[in-house]
Amino acid sequence: MQNQTRIVIENIKPQIDGGVNCIKRVVGQGVIVTADVFSDGHDVISCCVKYKNESDDYWQEARLKTSGNDEWIAEFVVEKQGYYSYFVEGWVDYALNWQHGIERKIQDNQHVNSELLEGIEFVNAVLEFANHSEKELLDKAAYFFANQSDYDQAIHIAMSSELHQIFKKYPIRFLENRSSELKVYVDRKKALFSTWYEFFPRSASNEEGKHGTFNDCERLLPRVASMGFDTLYFPPIHPIGEVNRKGKNNATNAQHGDVGSPWGIGSQYGGHKSIHPQLGSIDDFKSLVTKAKELGIEVAMDYALQAAPDHPYVKDFPQWFKWRPDGTVQYAENPPKKYQDILPIHYESGDWKNLWKELLDVALFWIEECDIKIYRVDNPHTKPFYFWGWLIGEIKKKHPDVLFLAEAFTRPKIMNELAKQGFSQSYTYFTWRNSKKELTTYVEELTQSEQKEFYRPNFWPNTPDINPFALQRGNESVHLQKYFLAATLSSSVGIYGPVFEYMISTPLAAGKEEYLDSEKYEVIKWDWEKRNVITTLISRINTIRKEQESLQQTNNIKFCDTNNDQVMAYYKFNDDRHNETLMVASLDSQNTSRGMVRLPIELLGKLPIQLTDLITGNSYVWENEWNFVELSAQLPFHLFKINS
Repeated sequence: MQNQTRIVIENIKPQIDGGVNCIKRVVGQGVIVTADVFSDGHDVISCCVKYKNESDDYWQEARLKTSGNDEWIAEFVVEKQGYYSYFVEGWVDYALNWQHGIERKIQDNQHVNSELLEGIEFVNAVLEFANHSEKELLDKAAYFFANQSDYDQAIHIAMSSELHQIFKKYPIRFLENRSSELKVYVDRKKALFSTWYEFFPRSASNEEGKHGTFNDCERLLPRVASMGFDTLYFPPIHPIGEVNRKGKNNATNAQHGDVGSPWGIGSQYGGHKSIHPQLGSIDDFKSLVTKAKELGIEVAMDYALQAAPDHPYVKDFPQWFKWRPDGTVQYAENPPKKYQDILPIHYESGDWKNLWKELLDVALFWIEECDIKIYRVDNPHTKPFYFWGWLIGEIKKKHPDVLFLAEAFTRPKIMNELAKQGFSQSYTYFTWRNSKKELTTYVEELTQSEQKEFYRPNFWPNTPDINPFALQRGNESVHLQKYFLAATLSSSVGIYGPVFEYMISTPLAAGKEEYLDSEKYEVIKWDWEKRNVITTLISRINTIRKEQESLQQTNNIKFCDTNNDQVMAYYKFNDDRHNETLMVASLDSQNTSRGMVRLPIELLGKLPIQLTDLITGNSYVWENEWNFVELSAQLPFHLFKINS
């Protein structure tokens, strides 16, 4: 038989898939809980949200407040990493119901002798919980309610806010009802705010034609740090397969000296737990990781679960691959792309338990041996979803600081499911969003739909795999626009360099989003000392991001109206609104853009406002709701701090 209760609890938010999956937060963030809570009749009800970290012994609670129409709201703050549980509890609050009723009768000039006597029951019920000063008031109330020799004093106490607060503080939860428990997973702050730079270690040498090493990479760390990046991501650093190795520009027949694609993992020199011998030793890699941390940079490794034909797995564990009748394995494909140098792992193998364990051991090896805390995961959408949920969960049990970035440019529901399975961040469609409408619609989807609770976007204007049409042979202004938008719309951003900042964007062929002479297939000598307007402004933007809390989150954003589709503007704020920024960007890379921008005065709540452009240092006062802006192609954006 169902437990007796009169409270209905419905429509609790946030929750994902009925509580099957966790919402996400980082340490210090709030969880705003809303619910529909109501009862039969007209009695006063109360409700709260109870919450605790998995390591806590006791539940904490935050009382919900009504926002009208039987809707209630409260907020609690997550202060530790790991899992939190929360649920909503409601009850008919008979003490407050009594006080509300007696107050209405007194206001109607009714005598409330019996009602005062009834109040003694509620006063006595909370006596054991009250402190000394509260007990004095309760004793006084019980005396005057019982004797009523001073009726005016009795009704004064009965209606007092002091008595109301005591009843509210110590509720008697008779016939309470509670919802099922829901989950929050809490990460460290870097899951929300990070600035990524990618380069190929083998191209780190200063000598033409010489394969780079980890020692060469150490030399480049100050450059990465000076540009304001806090995460350095390397493509796979493992031995590269020699069988079916790719040549330059993805040629299927490698020539003598071709280095192959780093994603073709495994050779006679080892597999996923080994380092490419030309890069150096594991001690060299450890040294690089340590020196990067001294500069405030974390090294992110590529976690690519695939094998070259000569990977040791193929010989030692042939059951982990799907063999065809002719004794071969079908190479990996993503039509029209073909990866002849890669054999896909067969996750439906009868030996899948040992396979999963080995892949977990690979991830744990680099975490525990080299103190790696961030993985960029290659093509996770081509592996089972629940494998990822299991693997990430197992790693988080031992190493909660480890973060995972999902490199999955695929269908929306698949990208969402990967995020629900535990990926800390995700690549996005930003790379292909260029117009004002496209950008606005996409960011509003990420920040105003259910996605905001579980999907943390990381905006990349380019990757080694993607030379987007918008950048192909693009001028300086295009590159500045794309980085500015990525870095201020999203709290996590990344670029593949130095290709991006040096504007290397010639396509392999017309209609192809691939680089000509792609670094994926060859060693390239870069002029790492080169500086230009793009490197200067990237450095400045990244510095500002570290200084302005409003740019360290994604969801608190409001797009502003403009009268020119080549001008977009948006307002961002941190949770307590002590830090506010306003971004105005031109989308025209050839001409000066002019237009009017409407301030979101419904959020700002004041005019005039004082602005400082954090890029130029210039200050302005905007006195009106609509204000004129002019943006040149040479400096196509303003990044304003709104001064309090």
